Amino acid sequence: MNPDDQFLARAINLARQGSTNGDGGPFGAVIVHDGKVIAEGWNRVVSSGDPTAHAEVNAIRSACATLGHFHLTDCTLYASSEPCPMCLSAAYWARIGRIVFANSRAEAAAIGFCDDELYDELGRHFSARSIVMEHHPLPNSLGPMQEWADNPKHIPY
Repeated sequence: MNPDDQFLARAINLARQGSTNGDGGPFGAVIVHDGKVIAEGWNRVVSSGDPTAHAEVNAIRSACATLGHFHLTDCTLYASSEPCPMCLSAAYWARIGRIVFANSRAEAAAIGFCDDELYDELGRHFSARSIVMEHHPLPNSLGPMQEWADNPKHIPY
């Protein structure tokens, strides 16, 4: 078995374990750095009561803690299914270098995990989204942002 198959098989096993245990949906993830697994995660939405406790996000959090920084540029994320919009965004924020997944969005949608509406929503202007969003700036609302930008010690993302 080649390494991609091996790491994907582990992600699939985590998906099975997590859903069998009642932790959440059937999703698992593994993050690999220099050929070694540094983090694993599975969906824990139900057991944690946290809608953001997706497999990929849990694995990203663990990998960042393991490496001691928030850039995973040299890492590969192996996921049992194509990451949802939130998990894909987290992967971008973490600057993951590569994502390998086993099941497609369409296959996840076929069992009730359809993210099409989320993908559509993200492409809309905030005023056209189904969640009511209001832009309400205050006189000093840009202050913290400007202070951060002006601080020579700020850490760029």
